[in-house]
Amino acid sequence: MEFLEERKNSITTKGRQKKQLECESESIAGAVSQRACVYCGARVVLNPITDAMHLVHGPIGCASYTWDIRGSLTSGADLFRTSFSTDLKEEDIIFGGESKLIRAIDQLVEKYHPPAIFVYSTCVVGVIGDDLQAVCKKASKKYGIPVLPVESSGFIGSKVVGYRAACDALLQLITHFEGEKIEKNQGINFLGDFNLGGEAWIIKNYLQEIGVQVNAVFTGDSTVEELRKAPSSCLNIVQCAGSMHYLSNKMAELYGIPSISVSFFGSQSIEQSLRKIADFFDDQQMKAKVEILLELEMKRVKPALDYYRQKLQGKKVAIYVGGAFKAISLISQFKELGMEVVMTGTQTGKKEDYAVIHDLLDEGAVIVDDTNPAELEKFMLAQGVELLAGGVKERLLAYKLGIAFLDHNHDRKEALAGFEGAFNFAQEIFTTVCSPVWQHLDRGEDVFNGKSKLQECS
Repeated sequence: MEFLEERKNSITTKGRQKKQLECESESIAGAVSQRACVYCGARVVLNPITDAMHLVHGPIGCASYTWDIRGSLTSGADLFRTSFSTDLKEEDIIFGGESKLIRAIDQLVEKYHPPAIFVYSTCVVGVIGDDLQAVCKKASKKYGIPVLPVESSGFIGSKVVGYRAACDALLQLITHFEGEKIEKNQGINFLGDFNLGGEAWIIKNYLQEIGVQVNAVFTGDSTVEELRKAPSSCLNIVQCAGSMHYLSNKMAELYGIPSISVSFFGSQSIEQSLRKIADFFDDQQMKAKVEILLELEMKRVKPALDYYRQKLQGKKVAIYVGGAFKAISLISQFKELGMEVVMTGTQTGKKEDYAVIHDLLDEGAVIVDDTNPAELEKFMLAQGVELLAGGVKERLLAYKLGIAFLDHNHDRKEALAGFEGAFNFAQEIFTTVCSPVWQHLDRGEDVFNGKSKLQECS
């Protein structure tokens, strides 16, 4: 298989000898990377804060990346669903956009009275050099609310840099003033859940049932007031490490809050995570409640999962997603259903992430960092893939190749976390992989190792 010479070290096949994958580097020119920009990374982390105002300082196009491309749900305020932009034009780019930003903040505060404003910089703002820090500091003092600059100019890196910019803004939001007392309690913070399809609600219900109070979720269905209470918590549980590892470490440093890694995707991961939380509190009654909860939930979903496992056994899967946490969770979930993961890739994985992915996969599986549509197509056809799990950019490629697709992007509207999510996950895979439409496609004997049609579901 042919690749760009510069890409060879970013691709490996699991075999007897473990190859160190090259990652965390800039995308190769001409490779058509699927990576998103810095602003995108910051926006996906911060946007689910329901009562905050999100103001994009830049051309109007960037403001299109707003609530309707995410499945984050709210139980109360919905200001986050409205997108605001300074709509910079050529004249603003020549003479500077600070005055326009100041006017925008004044108008929005007068009309909406938000408890906090996040002001996002974009590529253009990074080039012309508008001083977001100064404008936001002045506005914050004028109105007595946090007006927080998010340094998310696209030219400074990729989506991962945006995660850190978002976390820096969150740290500013939750920072207590000198002399302000923080009263510790037994509540916890849930980091790295964005309430897609109501997933944060499902997990909060589990935690409530075992006797754990959630002070704040970063950031699904959260409010400014809730996030401000986060420093009083006794534990951070971290699900999406890629976006929240930095914030967790800073909270440990500043507020002495320990953290544990969790995953609520797939029944086995849910069991492990709830038990880890109960072990942290070292509460026998809580541990007993965990076992009761697990028994009841498994009894409810196990018959359906067993049925789907029988239908999906041996089906070949490719995974290409943004973060490594999602990839690792998906591998475990597919294995629970008896499916074979023959290719896995991420846009933002680190060396330690790929080491975990390598150990989870079977021999012969392809592992790739920051791939592109041309490579992805070749890998899927060569590996005989029957299902691709990915995001919005990969959907059309799968359909063009006649391959079933599982949407695991942040714009989905269905919960995939918790036991309810495990059922939804299996049902969605069964529905797409076992659709009768695939039996009407004939792509020739040279595709899928000589097979002209996808395997039927037994």
